[in-house]
Formats: sequence, C-alpha cells, structure tokens
Amino acid sequence: MRLTRRSVLAAGAAMAGAAAMPGAAKQSNAPRFSLGFAPHEGSFASRGNRLEQIAFAADQGFTAWEDNEAASRPVAEQVAMAKALQQRGMTMGVFVASMPKWVQSRPVLGANDDSDRTAFLTDIRASIDVAKRLNAKWMTVVPGFLDRRVPVDIQTGRVIDTMRHAADLVAPHGLVMVMEPLNTLVDHPGVFLQTVPQGYAVARGVDSPAVKILADLYHEQIQAGHLIRTMDSCWSEIAYLQFGDDPGRKEPGTGEINYANIVRWLRAKRFSGVIGMEHGNSVEGRAGEARLLAAYRAIDAA
Repeated sequence: MRLTRRSVLAAGAAMAGAAAMPGAAKQSNAPRFSLGFAPHEGSFASRGNRLEQIAFAADQGFTAWEDNEAASRPVAEQVAMAKALQQRGMTMGVFVASMPKWVQSRPVLGANDDSDRTAFLTDIRASIDVAKRLNAKWMTVVPGFLDRRVPVDIQTGRVIDTMRHAADLVAPHGLVMVMEPLNTLVDHPGVFLQTVPQGYAVARGVDSPAVKILADLYHEQIQAGHLIRTMDSCWSEIAYLQFGDDPGRKEPGTGEINYANIVRWLRAKRFSGVIGMEHGNSVEGRAGEARLLAAYRAIDAA
C-alpha cells in the first residue's frame, strides 16, 4: 500500500466537505468501511470532544469505536458514549478490564501468593457492569508481569487457573476477555504474555469461549513477526485485532507491515469483527487526520 499526495488531498477534501455540509453530524455520503476499523479518542482530535469525534468518525464511514480507558471514566460518560455509538449504529470495541500498574510491574498473576490474583478477579467482576453500560462484548486483559523467582511453567499454570476463574465470572453475561500479548523489546519489558502463540497456549488451557486472544499486530511484528502465518495457526483463539505500523506505531503505510495483504487475508477468513486502530497519527492536526483516513481507505480497497 502506498499513500500518494492525491489520495491524502482527496481524503482531506472529503473530510472538509462532510464537516461543512448542513446536518453533517447526522449523515454523510462517505462510504462505510467494509471492515470494522475502530478509531479511538484522539484519532480525530481536531473535531472536538469524545462524542463529537465519534460523530465525525461515523460520518467518515467507520462502524466501530474502542476506548481503553472507558472503565475509569465516570458512569455518566460511559452511558453517553454508549448512547452516541448506538445512535450511529457503531459497535463498541474493547476497553481494558483490569489496567496494569505499569510503573510497579504488577499484577504478577503467576506469583506464589494470591494477592494480585484476587485483585485481578475483583477488577474483572467490576468490569461486567462497565461492559453492560457500554454495550460491549470484548474486554482487554493483560495477564500481568513475570516473576523471575518462579519457573515460567508454574506461572503459566497459575495464569491459566486465574483466567478460568475470570471466565466463570464473565461467561454467564456473554462477555469475552481478549488477552493481549505485548512486546518486551520496545514497549513493555517484563510482561508475562509476549506472543500470540503463547496466548494460544493459555487460551487452549483455559478452554472457554470467554477467554480469547487480542492480536495486536504492532506488538506481534516486533516480538516475533510472521504475522499471517502466526494468525493462521492461532486463528481459532483470536477474537479481536488491532493495527499499528512498525516502527513508530502510527497508521498503516508508515512502517514495514503490509496491511493491504493482511486485509486481503482477513477477507479470505471472512473476519467480521472489530479491528482497533491502536496507534497514533504520523502527522498532527487535520492533515494527519486526512492521512489517517486515506491510509484506511487504501487498505480497505485491497
């Protein structure tokens, strides 16, 4: 995929036209994306607050939205966001069910004591009400950090047991926890879950429809690569995807990942779920928003 000056200018003109049209907040002539790409707050920051960004994204043809921080927002904001998405016919993507304490490198779900596991399950219980308010099906789970004093195989067993307990909590509500492997080479040294195949092993060990994998292709490219082959091998346990190019974690076309080929592969798999746009914009302001839109139009046309 290659972004040209013409494609960026065309996307910018379409965005400006949609914003200028009377009643643009309610309708748009922009075609809907064929895949469930999900922007987030900040993707279209120049367009206003969170609800205004949702409206603008809908006008550009996006059919989903995600919000990692949703669980920490006031209830009134959660309800307002859910209402805005419902009015636009948009699907709510993931929110983080139990936010890791990054600076403290916690939780450690494979440790010898139960304290972090207990706190994690408390967060999962609380996330059920959040999911219901948001009309959300999926919630992101990061299965903590490694304990260098405990053999990895023992930690794996404990993580599987913890996720089984968590599955018992959310499954009756039709919810799905998607475990996100994170790279340790650039962003998150010390995390337990580092690759999609490792997530596959944990998900198979849990053996529940309530525990699946979030395949963030930015992280997987850094940690292991072989994206299509990896996804194909682990497809039965993958329930959610996130895009972001590498290096830089910006929109498709700014790095080395061939997202056009990945989109073709997803179409062959008949994937109809949500694909989170888990990245920043390579250019600030409205020019960057136009470039973001052009990038996704390009791969959606693959």
